[in-house]
Amino acid sequence: MTTYRSDRPANGCGEARQEEKVEPSKQQGILAFIFCLFTLTVLAVSGLPLAAERPPQQHGLAPPESQPRTVPSIQALTVVGTRTVFAGSFGLGVFRSDDRGGTWSPVNAGLTDPFVLCLATAEDGTVYAGTFRAGVFRSQDGGKSWHALNAGLKHLEIKTLLIVGGVIYAGTGDGVYRLSGTDGQWTVVTKGLDETLVHTLARGADGTLFAGTSGKGVMRYRATGSEWKRLSHGLVDHEGLGENFIRVLAMDKEQGLYAGTFDGGVFRSGDGGQTWRPISRALPNDSIRGIVASEKGLFVATGRGIFKSQNQGRQWTALNHGLTELSVQVLIATGGGALYAGTSSGVFRSDDDGMNWVTISEGLQGVSESPFK
Repeated sequence: MTTYRSDRPANGCGEARQEEKVEPSKQQGILAFIFCLFTLTVLAVSGLPLAAERPPQQHGLAPPESQPRTVPSIQALTVVGTRTVFAGSFGLGVFRSDDRGGTWSPVNAGLTDPFVLCLATAEDGTVYAGTFRAGVFRSQDGGKSWHALNAGLKHLEIKTLLIVGGVIYAGTGDGVYRLSGTDGQWTVVTKGLDETLVHTLARGADGTLFAGTSGKGVMRYRATGSEWKRLSHGLVDHEGLGENFIRVLAMDKEQGLYAGTFDGGVFRSGDGGQTWRPISRALPNDSIRGIVASEKGLFVATGRGIFKSQNQGRQWTALNHGLTELSVQVLIATGGGALYAGTSSGVFRSDDDGMNWVTISEGLQGVSESPFK
């Protein structure tokens, strides 16, 4: 009779070893059970996790690591003036720099969710933060204190914020909401995007609002209209499949509209979204995380670095010198000509149109635990 026995009790940790003529023993089974029970008890008493508790993964956004990163993943950036920069991290809240990223300090008083997905700055310097689980927060004192601003919101996952004059638009898990300076609560921007996750927003010079969604592609709402309209003609990836998951939208000075997708590259529309054409076939990565359309060219952030085109996507040039972390999460340009890139490991800045990058994570490094308890 042949039986199998592990070098260790039967807890899935040892390799089976074949032995000849060994009869089964009830005592061995009892001992194995006691050993496993003892192990589980020790883990529970010690506080060690039996399974990692993480926020759910949402639409391509990775959950935080079970152990804090040395440098946090930066999901959002915004600039006030020419020197003050705010960075929103996934797990450690908001950081502020007053020297163009030279040094950083956490500014989280009143912010109840450390998972910051978007930031936006109003003309008066007020900063708004959209979070993963707790809605919108506003700071009117440079980040020293934050206050929740959620009246009227149905879902509190805020993926994007867009400020136009005195009006704030929020892309949420339940469509698009609007808040003006005189209103006390958010109101939904018509119907048609109910229960739809909106990742990104853009606004045309004529007031037309565009929304990039999960599942419905690009949607358009005219200022004189009464409903959202889907814009999908030509929005097809290289395999012939419809691109319904839009991560980022941007507009150039000619009112050309760009759509960056989760895994289908970049598309451009020159007629307000009526028709689209792919412009990123030459890019080595189709996961688009950020788009900056300026007079200097078209800059695109991907999962493999940053690329630039000066002919609407016919040719692309890699701009990764000094960019030691190629997993870029957000890309912005400032009025002073600088580019800032938030990555999975901190922030980088370029002062020469992306030709060279320097890491600017002093104060972000060495964070060993979250300030949120």
